[in-house]
Amino acid sequence: MSKKMSLLMFSGEYDKAMAGLILANSAHDMDIEVTMFFSFWGLFLIRDPDKMTLEDKSLYEKIMSLATPKGPEQLPLSKMNFSGLGKWMLEEMIEDQEAPKLIHFLKGARKKDIKFSACKLSVEIMGLKPEEFLPGVDIVDAQSYLRDALESDIQLFI
Repeated sequence: MSKKMSLLMFSGEYDKAMAGLILANSAHDMDIEVTMFFSFWGLFLIRDPDKMTLEDKSLYEKIMSLATPKGPEQLPLSKMNFSGLGKWMLEEMIEDQEAPKLIHFLKGARKKDIKFSACKLSVEIMGLKPEEFLPGVDIVDAQSYLRDALESDIQLFI
């Protein structure tokens, strides 16, 4: 792979996460090395819903954990969510077109060994623990992301 792409995933919304994962999978299929760096709300895309814990968390961290999406399937839409009705409609439209859902793009990216990194400071501020993420997610600092982005041919902020 001679080309490199770096995506900073800041959004925790279904449609934006899907766009990022479609681009990541497509780039990989074009022999482009891909790194995805997740910060703040984007962290919920790589949160494992089966590993969420309230253990050893402050009151604010517990509230944040309970009030935020438990994983990729619970992400809301960025527009027209309408308490989940809009997302349900979008998923029905995706199914009608026989297109993959977000979870399929996420699983595809993980199978392709697309590099997933979580922002260390965002993880700490949001009160998340490293064990709450999907397997293979590295916790790195912002400088690590910036070094990767500087070496990339394409940088995207979603």
